Amino acid sequence: MAFQKPPGTQDFLPGAVEKWQYVERVARDICRRFNFREIRTPLFEMTELYKRGVGETTDIVEKEMYTFTDRGDRSLTLRPEGTAGAVRAYVENKLYGEPDVSKLYYIGPMFRYERQQAGRYRQFHQFGVEALGAVDPALDAEVIALGYTFYAEVGLKDVRVEINSVGTPEVRAAYRSRLLAFLEPMRETLCKDCQARMDRNPLRVLDCKTDQHRFDGAPSILESLDEECRTHFEALQRNLVDMNIPYVINPRLVRGLDYYTHTAFEYKAEGIGAIDTIGGGGRYNGLVAEIGGPDQPGVGLGIGLERTVLLLESQGVQLDNLHRVDAYLVGLGEAAERETTRLLHGLRLRGIAAERDYQSRKMKAQLKSADRLQARFTAILGDDELQRGEIALKNMATGEQTFVALDALADAILKG
Repeated sequence: MAFQKPPGTQDFLPGAVEKWQYVERVARDICRRFNFREIRTPLFEMTELYKRGVGETTDIVEKEMYTFTDRGDRSLTLRPEGTAGAVRAYVENKLYGEPDVSKLYYIGPMFRYERQQAGRYRQFHQFGVEALGAVDPALDAEVIALGYTFYAEVGLKDVRVEINSVGTPEVRAAYRSRLLAFLEPMRETLCKDCQARMDRNPLRVLDCKTDQHRFDGAPSILESLDEECRTHFEALQRNLVDMNIPYVINPRLVRGLDYYTHTAFEYKAEGIGAIDTIGGGGRYNGLVAEIGGPDQPGVGLGIGLERTVLLLESQGVQLDNLHRVDAYLVGLGEAAERETTRLLHGLRLRGIAAERDYQSRKMKAQLKSADRLQARFTAILGDDELQRGEIALKNMATGEQTFVALDALADAILKG
């Protein structure tokens, strides 16, 4: 072939894309019930937004962004994550002026130039939510519960919630000294990424997958929390218990972004390779001010849809009838085929998914096509039926066949 898709991207073809539509439909319905409203932001933003919002010492900004200069000599970047753009829209459109908490969600593609592996692509898709305008730890718990509910309702099993408190910048500064004292004796034996992180952001060392086994006995950030952070973390746990959301505390959980304060959390599941994190998020009380807005608190999450779909497949979750037609119409003879065209359009206008043959095939081949489409009904119209003003309607589940008036076909199908 002359052309192929770029490395790290996918074609979503019929037969597979229905799984994505199903997952997205569940996400939108849950957001409706949790009173989150959809927001759609550009696929690219000014590069500086991600440097300031995500953090210059993160792997995303240092190694993974798709950055380019446009014809106006502006540095732009394809969005590597959803929070910075959503917060920028929140500030630019002055949503902070609304009296209630701004509860937003988005579904769409993100872009990172990173090593390809199971469930990880260079163009990938996220479902994310952001709640801005309140410091209440009950809001943190609601966001965690929303993500947990999403995984449960798409049909996944054994999804774990891990939580931690990463404190405030002041708490992290004190913890940084204790952590460096633990790490310094092993500096030369750690991986290159860990050595670099020790100088710029030592908390990120705890997120290393290569040297994770080396950190047994590392000081816990929970031991450095001040009264405010400890109170917030305890209230978060009480709210999760009240909602019956199971969780475990993981004091090494730091996430890969610089903007988190207080709450950090992840969802974990086995079955898609070495990396078991399938989503996560946290609170980011300083981010709105960092990118030029008022000092408004926020909390959010991001869920990888590729990993969600892979888990559905690996767990053998049956997603039956994601694409099927309600009725397949068969016209036998020129006059009957013309009437079939009229009937087909009328069914579709009534909200009925309907199909017919366009390849002049014999009735047997048309009925096989109806089977492939998992049609609930087949409707067969011949010259005799046309003269009588009726059509043969067969329920494919029961095998029952009846004759109905042509103008009553839609009603008969809707009644099942």
